Amino acid sequence: MQQIIRLFPIHMRDSLTKSGVFERNLEEIRVRVNEYLMFRTAQGELFLHGSTTVTEADEACWRMGRTDVEQMCTFMSEYSLYAYEEEMRQGFLTVEGGHRIGICGQVSAENGHIRRIYPVSYLNIRIASEHRGCAGAVFPYLHREDDFYNTLILSAPGIGKTTLLRDLVRMISCGCAGFQGKKVGLVDERSEIAGSIHGVPQNEIGLRTDVLDGCPKAEGMMLLVRSMSPEVLTVDEIGGDDDLRALQYALRCGCRVVATVHSRDLAELEDKPGWARCREQRLFSRYVELQCEGGRRIARVFDRDGTMLCSAECG
Repeated sequence: MQQIIRLFPIHMRDSLTKSGVFERNLEEIRVRVNEYLMFRTAQGELFLHGSTTVTEADEACWRMGRTDVEQMCTFMSEYSLYAYEEEMRQGFLTVEGGHRIGICGQVSAENGHIRRIYPVSYLNIRIASEHRGCAGAVFPYLHREDDFYNTLILSAPGIGKTTLLRDLVRMISCGCAGFQGKKVGLVDERSEIAGSIHGVPQNEIGLRTDVLDGCPKAEGMMLLVRSMSPEVLTVDEIGGDDDLRALQYALRCGCRVVATVHSRDLAELEDKPGWARCREQRLFSRYVELQCEGGRRIARVFDRDGTMLCSAECG
């Protein structure tokens, strides 16, 4: 809670603390210049009304002014916007605890590329949640004795695939009943999984995990394979052809791979460039679809042939 509250203007912090909003399964905080401060939870949207929260905004609810957002950018960047300019140019910033802040506003472009986003007018604070044990229900279906299957986690944005991946990294690294802990290599491009500050993880990711923080995925996967001899390589949000080639390289080197991708289900995955070929080559032995149904996160595990092995709530 304090990690997030420290990002807000000082005059708002007492009301945020008293509101109890951080005890409401908070997922995102939306900040927009001249608009109501909005909290998104698994149960719906909330607005700050004095020192409490309401489900419908009215004129008494907190609105964010230009100065408020400017102050937040200062706190986010630890009083040095210039030092974080490269991250902000990519549209996000990761802060202590692994919380990821999406950034939008006025763009200055050069040669067709974003040079700077300033002034910043919109922020999306995505709350990093460890939820230790959330992968417990699916874990038995992702390994056979001490051999972990190549696994791909699928979900739409904001459903919780990064949270699930974080817990899997911890469980694979530490081991559990019937499974010997493995050396894990983690490519954490956006510092969301380990939540590293100056390269030191703030989240629990296991005693056998090596983290490459802030590194592009494709380069990071190949670097870890060459330098750290991981038994299981883990990476979030696989995308383009370079990522897929790096995955194939890791598999040829004898690594097991656990990755995530933006896709609502296996059918949608087939329509993404390159992924139909991956399924034809049977690169992954397990697929985990993560969906939100009635405020609950449901994980469904499929084998490489598309047969469902389990369906369980993933808290």
